[in-house]
Amino acid sequence: MTRTWTPAGDDPALAALAREPRLLVALDFDGTVSPHTDDPMASRALPAAAAAVARLAALPDTFVAYVSGRSLDHLREITEHDDTSRILLAGSHGAQYWFPDSGEETDLSTEPADRTEVIDELRALIADLDGVVYEPKTFGFGVHTRTAAPGQEELAFVRVEKWAPERIPSWRRRTGHHLREFSWRAEGKDVALARLRAHVGASAVLFAGDDVTDEDGMHTLSGADLGVRIGTGETAAGLRVPDPAAFAVLLDRLADLRTAGQ
Repeated sequence: MTRTWTPAGDDPALAALAREPRLLVALDFDGTVSPHTDDPMASRALPAAAAAVARLAALPDTFVAYVSGRSLDHLREITEHDDTSRILLAGSHGAQYWFPDSGEETDLSTEPADRTEVIDELRALIADLDGVVYEPKTFGFGVHTRTAAPGQEELAFVRVEKWAPERIPSWRRRTGHHLREFSWRAEGKDVALARLRAHVGASAVLFAGDDVTDEDGMHTLSGADLGVRIGTGETAAGLRVPDPAAFAVLLDRLADLRTAGQ
């Protein structure tokens, strides 16, 4: 049962999470701590969200991670992340990682031999569509339609959905807000959460996201864990907030509760 979180009053689930001995706060980025933007590389965390993340990451036995479909290099850019950061990263839906104690982990050994040909075909397929954008990814590609002219999004997705099962039937298909994404790696955010949880030895996880791909992670939560869905849509999360600004308030409240408990 998902209920709407409000800043008024104390939320028992959030208060219980704040008392956990080792807490992992795992966050999607786009649409979660940052509003969606027409230019994907222009995304940045809201100042209030960035401040709350910094507060949490500085607390003892508290670990913050960004878990995104973005390629790791793009994720590091939009999160303004450098090698001194305490924040963990899981990019490419859990196929890439960055840890403060060991740095980057990316395995490119599975790259298909015809990767270049596939991408050339895809780019030619959408080249005539106004505002439809190809996004390169470490393990595949995305087709973005946020800036598409009227009628172009529908045409782009019809073409791609017809072409992909014939040309790349074994690649994993994902849908998102104005997005179709294809990857030759099968990892999802369920895999990412399991890896991050084990890496830090978390006793509980808060996981937050706004899109269909985040539900892979939501469905793995159990026990003391807590899921937060940002915006509308079906979800397995326990809590919902309307937008990234409201979620920044929730993160700040969590930091308050955890600071008081310590």
